Amino acid sequence: MIRARRRQLAFSMIEVMIALAIFFMCTFAILGLTSQLLQNARAFQSKKAPHVSLVHAWYTSKTNRVTEGSITVEFSDISTDLGEMYRDHYAEIDAQLSQVMTNGLWDVNYRVFNRKNRQVESEVLTFYFDPNSQSRPGGGGARR
Repeated sequence: MIRARRRQLAFSMIEVMIALAIFFMCTFAILGLTSQLLQNARAFQSKKAPHVSLVHAWYTSKTNRVTEGSITVEFSDISTDLGEMYRDHYAEIDAQLSQVMTNGLWDVNYRVFNRKNRQVESEVLTFYFDPNSQSRPGGGGARR
């Protein structure tokens, strides 16, 4: 009778192993979720600067004309959401008539700056053709 009672009071080895397996499965699931949350938080904190192609696409779609000189673009001019996301950045567009070609080809330089350290985050130089621009004498080929 005493042996039968001892068996009822204790857990068998199989029951302990199943309980441990369930405990470790829950622990690893919680650790996986925590790891993913930390990774997302790091990505959110170290948000990258806007790429210059965003400014290029906006400026090109806004107008089909090029004016000589430099203009500064705030990201809030493009969109209020972008203005909130990238309040530490601004863009500069510099357009000059090409020194080599005189047939309406413009050198347009797009730059994105960081306000805090005043460094260029991204930059691209593009050529833009405007058939309405006047050719300059004394340069390369003349406009026909």
